[in-house]
Amino acid sequence: MYLNCHTYYSLRFGTFSEEELLRLAQKNHVAKLVLTDINNTSAGLNFVRLAPKYDIEPILGIDFRNGVDQCFIGIAKNNEGYLELNDFLSAHLHHEKKFASIAPEFEHAYVVYPFEKAVLNNQYDFAVDEFIGISIADLRRLPFSKLLKLKDKLVVQQPVTFRNRRDFNAHRLLRAIDNNMLLSKLEKTEEGNEDEKMFPIENLAAAFSEYPFILENTERLLNSCTIHFDFSKERRPQNLATYTGNRDEDEKLIEALCQEGLPYRYHNPGKDIYDRLRKELQLIKEKGFVSYFLINWDIVSEARKRDFFYVGRGSGANSIVAYLLRITDVDPIDLDLYFERFINLYRANPPDFDIDFSHRDRPEMTQYIFDRFKHVALLGTYVTFKDRGVIRELGKVFGLPKSEIDFLSEGRYDPSKLDEVSLLVLKYGRLIKGMPNYLSIHAGGILISERPLHWFSATNLPPKGFPTTQYDMVIAEDVGLYKFDILGQRGLAKIKESLEIIAYNRPDESGSFDIHNVKRFIEDPKINALVKTAQCMGCFYVESPAMRMLLKKLEVDNYLGLVAASSIIRPGVAKSGMMREYILRHRNPGREKEKAHPVMLHIMPETYGVMVYQEDVIKVANLFAGLDLGEADVLRRGMSGKFRSREEFQKVKDKFFANCRNKGYEESLISEIWNQIASFAGYAFAKGHSASYAVESYQTLFLRAYYPLEYMVAVLNNGGGFYRSEFYVHEARMMGATIHPPCINRSFNKNVIYGKEIFLGFGYLRELENRVAERILKERMANGDFTSLEAFLDRVFITVDQISILIRIDAFRFTGVNKHQLLWKAHLFLNKNAKIDHPKLFPPRHQDFRIPQLHTTALEMAFTQLELLGFCLCSPFDLLADPPKNNRCVRNLKHFLNHHIDIYGYLVTVKNTSTHSGKRMHFATMIDQEGKVFDTVLFPPVAAQYHFRGKGVYRFYGKVVSEFGFLSIEVLKMKKQDYIQDPRYADMKMSAKVFGSKKNNKNTIVDINSDTNT
Repeated sequence: MYLNCHTYYSLRFGTFSEEELLRLAQKNHVAKLVLTDINNTSAGLNFVRLAPKYDIEPILGIDFRNGVDQCFIGIAKNNEGYLELNDFLSAHLHHEKKFASIAPEFEHAYVVYPFEKAVLNNQYDFAVDEFIGISIADLRRLPFSKLLKLKDKLVVQQPVTFRNRRDFNAHRLLRAIDNNMLLSKLEKTEEGNEDEKMFPIENLAAAFSEYPFILENTERLLNSCTIHFDFSKERRPQNLATYTGNRDEDEKLIEALCQEGLPYRYHNPGKDIYDRLRKELQLIKEKGFVSYFLINWDIVSEARKRDFFYVGRGSGANSIVAYLLRITDVDPIDLDLYFERFINLYRANPPDFDIDFSHRDRPEMTQYIFDRFKHVALLGTYVTFKDRGVIRELGKVFGLPKSEIDFLSEGRYDPSKLDEVSLLVLKYGRLIKGMPNYLSIHAGGILISERPLHWFSATNLPPKGFPTTQYDMVIAEDVGLYKFDILGQRGLAKIKESLEIIAYNRPDESGSFDIHNVKRFIEDPKINALVKTAQCMGCFYVESPAMRMLLKKLEVDNYLGLVAASSIIRPGVAKSGMMREYILRHRNPGREKEKAHPVMLHIMPETYGVMVYQEDVIKVANLFAGLDLGEADVLRRGMSGKFRSREEFQKVKDKFFANCRNKGYEESLISEIWNQIASFAGYAFAKGHSASYAVESYQTLFLRAYYPLEYMVAVLNNGGGFYRSEFYVHEARMMGATIHPPCINRSFNKNVIYGKEIFLGFGYLRELENRVAERILKERMANGDFTSLEAFLDRVFITVDQISILIRIDAFRFTGVNKHQLLWKAHLFLNKNAKIDHPKLFPPRHQDFRIPQLHTTALEMAFTQLELLGFCLCSPFDLLADPPKNNRCVRNLKHFLNHHIDIYGYLVTVKNTSTHSGKRMHFATMIDQEGKVFDTVLFPPVAAQYHFRGKGVYRFYGKVVSEFGFLSIEVLKMKKQDYIQDPRYADMKMSAKVFGSKKNNKNTIVDINSDTNT
């Protein structure tokens, strides 16, 4: 009897989930139910999936509204009707069109007009499938309306939005957030009616007892509706069924492509390769995944035609078929990749292929996929209300000032000291926390379907311009839609641009290597030495402080070691405590026999009995706990996201414990292994995935080893990496480059290298307008270099403020004229000469202005660079008001092992983290006075007293410690050092005095125990 039910996917309106709606219906003895979220179908598939669990027959529809103004309700008679409704909604969402007051005529869907709307529309003529909805509140007015005569057209329309007063309060908050206004200012017209509740079916029938024909009409409507989606284990994939249009042709094509790929991948393939290929092809055909492989092959083939770099990774990298089709570059035979992680008979979903493209190429490849295939959409995902977001939104709703909202957001408050309004924000925040806030786009998921994608839901059209589903990957997989992951990353753009830079800067060497010949790089001792010493700044996936630390601790000097490290660094292994245990077993041969359970060691001899890869979860569940491969995969998937709450996951978990007890394992061992799985599985990589990452790491390590400056320029031109651009500039200098600020005659928008000289690009000048830079480059390319400031001003239309930026950064240094004199000239020139933005017929004659001799100091230049570039090109230690009292650097750390050291460092990056008890601590990476990197740690007692206060030089006093040979400093005291006063705004004599007074006092040992934190 309920034709108009909302969940919290009626965004910023509804208040509970689709499962809670079903639970509510079961409690009120409702056998059939229509889900009609407002302009949204996100909950539809999961509603249908869950309904049998509550003995409810699901029906789907849509509540079409302009804002909160309800126009009409569409109810699907069947799946075709649901498609019609989704088409209609999507067309309006894509073009941001308002709904008309009268619905179109649907072939397979009913339309219900709310009683109030029918009265306002003065509507008395209705089509066969159109009805008038009467709520309990409408019953008071019905006897006085002409609509009562239309007995066949009246149906029950009691909206369901709330369960209780608590829900209604949450609803009002959501409406205030949606309208970006104070709760006290929220108009009643923006709210739903508090009576929009579900009553027991008997009570509803009693309310309409005077009008039995309304109940009969409603029952008749409900009985004529049915909706079906297959969520069974035996469901067929809903992806594009065939690539060629014929299943047999697909199978012939994939076999032919594999045969073509054999000689490219293997010079002399043996029986093991042919056996593996035969086994895989048989299973791929049996599971109906042939077209899935061929579509991925089509995508990467097109990428190669366009000369786009890509990396195929994910569990699909465990497949020899994927390797032969060149979807991936990882040899599963050579790496002994676990076949059953890639595919098995129990697994309903195909293997994951994550195909990474350069961030520059990805949009073009996405467009290709939409053009190439018929039924395509991006996969949606929902951003939910999180702790801080809730506090910020509700803080505004309750009228808190920004300072108080910021204070609450930080979470460092004593609830007993908060005022009443702040407590209300925290209290009501719990009502909406976890609700969906708005629809976003999955990081890379694309669906390519056999049916129109509106068969499953409506689509939105975000700014990217591609239709996006209103459901996420979890329910997509439930219904048999498996995503293609097309991702963008900057690492590939760095590799591609490096090759272009090498071609112009070292043309004799540009064709001397194949960047895809990774087997050569893996065996190169020079590259492996970089890995072992963690000299990986700028290199893909191995440059972060944590990874650099791990590489040094493991003493990794080979590809397989790097593959393992790529997965060990993931949060799960560290959280379970097994990262440390892995390092101990790696460094101490024989330890694994003492510490590892014999079964675990037998399952994972390569990794010393420690779970490192996703495959290990499957192996342990299968071989240690006796689960079949399908159950093992449920366990792996269940360790992350929404799957963990699924009923099937709980069953597998129970079976895991029961099987282990039956095998006679001790309870402590069972719990220990389960806890390792639980903390690890949701974060780990498949081994093939890690191997794919390691391939790209080796490509970038090769470039760093043999073409370091060219590679560093490519890194800078593609947005840097883990660190700020400043530190890649520093790294280039450490590797022998001379760094120049932007130059009018030699720079471009991006950085450029000539031999070993790197000229920073105009793009670093944050205040320089793009159009000015483009104008300069266009004129220079057309008519040659500029010979003087006057010649530049004659040829380029520019304003005083923009030319000032270029002069101040010393972009006219080729003239040999001091920049202060150039600034005078530019101001006089542009004030005396009216600038016209078009070519001149004759070169102008210039007045010769007499300007006094002016001078610029190195310190002035450094502060100007800080202002305009964001960093200076000299050493930051040169800017200190008080010179360093010692010259201790990284090379001295080993001499202070287990002793205290006083050392200076320039801040590179800080990682703020929390202990298990919630206390804050910091890990900081610094650069010493010689430009070398070192690491510090501030444990909670120290972190509570000292804080990092942005970029700059810090002086540390702490203990040098070693863990597995990796040296770091446990800080006891810390003080940020002051820079001198900016000489551009200070007394010049004073600044010169400070600059000239820097003497080498670096051997003096001082005690900073008395220093206070600043």
